[in-house]
Amino acid sequence: MNEETRTRLGRVLGPAAPEVSCEVCFEELDHFVELEVAGRDAEAAVPGMTAHLEGCPACAEDHAALRALLAAEA
Repeated sequence: MNEETRTRLGRVLGPAAPEVSCEVCFEELDHFVELEVAGRDAEAAVPGMTAHLEGCPACAEDHAALRALLAAEA
């Protein structure tokens, strides 16, 4: 199975671990990214965020944009 098929199948089946909702993601994304950039365990602070970002393209895009913004500021 190629990587694209695996990714699509993963999106259809959903995460294997508990995940947050888009609403919680939106509320916690700033905090989550700040912890990531600081090298801290962001997933421990916001459990389920990583699983959500892996399965939600819209939130993953916001996450990538915010990380890039913070990296550019650093």
